[in-house]
Amino acid sequence: MQLTPSPSTRFSDYLTLHYASFRQALYSCQIGSKRYQIGDAIMQQGQAITQLMIVPVGRVSMYICAVNGRRFQLGEMDCNYNIFGEMEFFTKTPCQWSVVVEEAIEIDILDIKKVEKLLLERPEFSLFFASALALDYQDSLDIYTYRLLHPITYNIAFDLLQHARNSMTLGRFNKVDKEAERFGTSSRVYRRALKTLIQQGLVEKQGSELIIVDLAGLQKFVDHFEDCELS
Repeated sequence: MQLTPSPSTRFSDYLTLHYASFRQALYSCQIGSKRYQIGDAIMQQGQAITQLMIVPVGRVSMYICAVNGRRFQLGEMDCNYNIFGEMEFFTKTPCQWSVVVEEAIEIDILDIKKVEKLLLERPEFSLFFASALALDYQDSLDIYTYRLLHPITYNIAFDLLQHARNSMTLGRFNKVDKEAERFGTSSRVYRRALKTLIQQGLVEKQGSELIIVDLAGLQKFVDHFEDCELS
């Protein structure tokens, strides 16, 4: 979750008004900072959460791994005072997602016992967590639902359109295997789906980048899928 309140939520006016107090109180729970390098995991799936992590600035990625070894990548995130471990803090469960550093960053570390004490003494600060977590839940559920219910080619096209409109907070990867994991499929299936879009002249690859060459055509491609599903 991002510490800064989103302007789109129900309580945004109240949260914005009291944000400075919330941030100051939360940082009173800080017990240190730590430097991480590319590829380091700041949290790993299955580990017990004993600290909360705040990433003031920097890029991280998140994935979850099944017992058969398959991974689902959520994508890359450019952090702006994002806190990690907060869901597990409230549920008192092991870490659900592995969080990996994609560039050298410094992370602020909070003591969960101090955070727990703070929220018991100042329960109104829980509204910051509730609003941010609800927003993250809806965004994540949208991703899972699209990946589960729609064809892979549609998902790639739709994702490209969302990024072109800057309506996605999670970034793409420049490696095929990770992009395939982000769509919940294998590299072979991902390449075959991508080839369909390239052959239709909608996108092209420039090095490791995937570029839209026909925005209107890509939108029409997505609309066609949606119309077929509705009919």
